[in-house]
Amino acid sequence: MKSDRRDFIKTMGAGATGLALAGTTTSCASAASQPEQNDGPVLKIGENIAIADTQYGKVRGYILRDIYYFLGIPYGADTSGPNRFMPPQKPKAWTDIFPAVWWGNTAPQIMEKRYANSYSSFVDHWNYDDVSEDCLRLNVFTPALADGKKRPVMVWLHGGGFVNGNAIEQDGYNGENFSRKGDVVFVSVNHRLGPMGFTNLAAAGGEKYAASGNVGMLDLVAALEWVRDNIANFGGDPENVTIMGQSGGGAKVTTLTAMPSAKGLIHKAVVLSGAGVKTGDKEYAEKVGLYILKEAGLTSKDITKLHEMPWMEYYQLANKAASRLSDEMGPATGGIRRGFNPCADGVYIPQHPYFPEPTPEAADVPMIICSTLNESSPSRTDASLENISIDEVKEKVSQRAGFSAGFKEKAGEVVDAYVKAFPGKKPVEIWSMVSSNRLGVVTLANAKSKQAPPVYVAWFCWQPPLFDNRMRAFHCVDICFWYYNTDLMITHSGGGAKPRRLSEKMTGALLQFMRTGNPDNGGLPSWPRYTSQNGEVMVLDDLPEAKNDPDREARKAIPVL
Repeated sequence: MKSDRRDFIKTMGAGATGLALAGTTTSCASAASQPEQNDGPVLKIGENIAIADTQYGKVRGYILRDIYYFLGIPYGADTSGPNRFMPPQKPKAWTDIFPAVWWGNTAPQIMEKRYANSYSSFVDHWNYDDVSEDCLRLNVFTPALADGKKRPVMVWLHGGGFVNGNAIEQDGYNGENFSRKGDVVFVSVNHRLGPMGFTNLAAAGGEKYAASGNVGMLDLVAALEWVRDNIANFGGDPENVTIMGQSGGGAKVTTLTAMPSAKGLIHKAVVLSGAGVKTGDKEYAEKVGLYILKEAGLTSKDITKLHEMPWMEYYQLANKAASRLSDEMGPATGGIRRGFNPCADGVYIPQHPYFPEPTPEAADVPMIICSTLNESSPSRTDASLENISIDEVKEKVSQRAGFSAGFKEKAGEVVDAYVKAFPGKKPVEIWSMVSSNRLGVVTLANAKSKQAPPVYVAWFCWQPPLFDNRMRAFHCVDICFWYYNTDLMITHSGGGAKPRRLSEKMTGALLQFMRTGNPDNGGLPSWPRYTSQNGEVMVLDDLPEAKNDPDREARKAIPVL
């Protein structure tokens, strides 16, 4: 795996190494354009350079283009052995200076054939390093250390559902440009995923395992506690923390806002393409735990043997048990997630975050919710699908609609509604829009709008010029625009002035939201707060504009699955 990754980095010229050390940022002039007498090293590292205090000991990072990098800082102890399935423990203090110069371990997940799809590897330009249960690490990017300034803090929660990903998975996650542009502190986090983070053994093992089904989320709470206790040493303001995530990371945002233990640690929230109003079901999650014990041939008195298995052996066992239960239960309904996800256990997560009512824990947290026009583009690597017919689209979405089950007999009605609402769109675009519909976004926005803090909704519609313009506004593409990384994540944006202009506006609005709870006056047109009556949405394109619910009539045809 590691040798494959190194070859990939050499091919692409970036990867995790390139994230940190390549000079492809938008805000720095090339060396050739600067007077030679002023040219000097852009990277600084040494005995007394980039040293910061934490409550567990000093850390040494480096300075790159005037931004301090601190990578792989432990915020929790190793989660293997006796700590497996348990709430995160504090890391042991250290006496030597901790070398925070390389990314922390990726949480256990299936790494086999991660780069098997060449096009996906090219587009998302994934970065992975060692995989280990010692994965409770975070990264900090900051313009200055302990200088008395109270900079807003951004905490990034990666995507990948609740089973994949890491804090540096894509180049667009890099915090250098965003930190510099906004004079803010950027933090990204690794935490437990999949069976290691969300195996609910409460029914199988009793009170000792009461938290086991949600330890991956409790890891994120521990990371936010670390931010509260340490971020002032990195120039940040612990009283002004924004959490932001995309896809599964967006669902982590909504889930965190529903956790009593996270209250007071979160001051603003941003959800990208992950508008989760529900979390997992307690009864189902506990049943998975019982099936795992059965699959292992163990009884409750032998449950500690699950701690002793190599993580890959346990991972495979747990997935097999969950698959068996899912087969027995039949198709999922009601929007409840299956597999390994956090669950509303009544304690750590008292209720579904925004269903049937918004969580009271988020009653003072403003929110931005954004999705992309297409999320997936069926024709990206299959040009023949550009000529698909509307009848063929109806057949496709009857069977499958993006990340969800198909609309079955309702497919024709849904497709016709979108054709009527968007008459200029090609059948392949209608297919993508139907599969990427905003029903979840609007459901979350409607729930959140019942609370006093404002909620703002965006719809990212900008089209990358890649794959003969067939990529469209796909899942993940907007991340690099929010973080001023369009010239770094060029396999999403294409790079250059056109995406950079939109990124400038989006980044400015996000920074303004971090400072004030309102994205206005950051570079975009006036962005009205969302109301369920009007469905206000900021359409993000070359010429951004606010509209009132442009897909409302089309959306009415979508059945609630």
